[in-house]
Amino acid sequence: MSADHGSPIHYTAVSRGTPVYDSEDVRVGEVRRVEDNYAEHILDGFEIVDTEGTLRFVDAPEVARTFERGVTLAITAAELPERAHAINRGIGGGAGGGLLGRLLGR
Repeated sequence: MSADHGSPIHYTAVSRGTPVYDSEDVRVGEVRRVEDNYAEHILDGFEIVDTEGTLRFVDAPEVARTFERGVTLAITAAELPERAHAINRGIGGGAGGGLLGRLLGR
């Protein structure tokens, strides 16, 4: 890895705004929220905002490592666009942009 992302940390210590890098160490966005399976104490994935402002969801198997200053993925930037979060597909509860918002004309 060419960039210094700091020391490895537990996924629960990753904060909002932490940069996210693909498997080729190209910045692809930043963390919006950590999705955790609290009952089993395992990572479900990360909700991220990509560099174009689109909300995405990265499943746990696609997360390679978590560091103090970055999250690295096991996928490339080219693979990321096909993994849009449900909010962007109109089936989530997104503000105004979801299915309900479209039905109500918002």
